[in-house]
Amino acid sequence: MANQSSRLDQVFSALADPTRRAIVMRLCAGEASVGELADPFDMALPSFMKHIHVLETSGLVLSEKSGRVRTCRLSPNALLGAEDWFQQQRAIWEARLDRFEAYVMKLKKERAAAKRPSRTSKRKGSE
Repeated sequence: MANQSSRLDQVFSALADPTRRAIVMRLCAGEASVGELADPFDMALPSFMKHIHVLETSGLVLSEKSGRVRTCRLSPNALLGAEDWFQQQRAIWEARLDRFEAYVMKLKKERAAAKRPSRTSKRKGSE
């Protein structure tokens, strides 16, 4: 469980950076060389490679070198842990919101009942 939590932390940490999110989005369209991935960014290649390394460490990106070209591809299985975590959070918050809605409805009914004149008070005033 601790290893799974650590992997989840790495995935969220990797996706916290806009450059790395852009790389992941680009790789959604298909594999690409590091040069192709780095082209739209205004940074030195060693700095860009640090981003690739973070993505590889998190398991989001796989790369292999063929000759002088390093090609990267997305590893969507790395997102399964994040997807599970989001589903758990959704279930928790939906249950909380359902309880909150029930509480608000209870308060509305109590308030409406308090505003309604009781039948005993009508009879006293009509005598």
